[in-house]
Amino acid sequence: MRKILKKIFEILGYNISKIKKDKYPIDIPNETIKIYEEVEPYTATSLERVNALLQSVVYITENNIDGEIVECGVWKGGSCMAIAIKLMELEQKTREIWLYDTFEGMTEPTNHDIEIETGKKGKELLDGIDKNTDKYNMWAYAPKEVVINNMKKTRYPTDNIKYITGNVEKTLKERKPKKIALLRLDTDWYESTKAELEELYPHVVNGGIIIIDDYGHFEGAKRAVDEYFEKEDNKPLLNRIDYTGRLIVKK
Repeated sequence: MRKILKKIFEILGYNISKIKKDKYPIDIPNETIKIYEEVEPYTATSLERVNALLQSVVYITENNIDGEIVECGVWKGGSCMAIAIKLMELEQKTREIWLYDTFEGMTEPTNHDIEIETGKKGKELLDGIDKNTDKYNMWAYAPKEVVINNMKKTRYPTDNIKYITGNVEKTLKERKPKKIALLRLDTDWYESTKAELEELYPHVVNGGIIIIDDYGHFEGAKRAVDEYFEKEDNKPLLNRIDYTGRLIVKK
């Protein structure tokens, strides 16, 4: 019977395959693994961080958290693709997804920007690497047209996807949503992360989610986060996702 059903689905154009749970943590849902495998070619984000992102989308939906979804630092768009796919599954197509990026690769690092594990400075990591042939993805370079085409694969309404081009230290002062339900920061460096928190955190609504991708990987990102929240009266709990990712629920 199983073979007959599989043959019927193949005739209809569907490929039925078993998800190999043994290669993933046992607590990660199958639906997360399915989306992760779909977007994996377009993201450098771990399965655990994608899972946290998808659970955040479910959370803001089920709890009717008002506001848009924002990502700063998108590379090929994989994380936003995961967001869009999950929103489509939840039949939620009205939220705007804002993608901020230079679409030309990483901005200039400062002396604050050091890889925590190796002690290498950001400039040292980028020096000598051509962003057009960067097999290590240090430059995080993807042209805007590539990201747009990748987002189209999700079938999320294109009118609700905003592409903001340029250095966030400038573009965030010029254009940003009034209310944010989910904010994902992934620009690695101190100055950009600092600008993102200063410009966007006040717009995150109570109950909204903030995900910081590089808190445990780059000293600059960690420093920007620590400095910003040191000044806040209501200091948030930074929940650990994996070695580098952190998640905050704004209260």
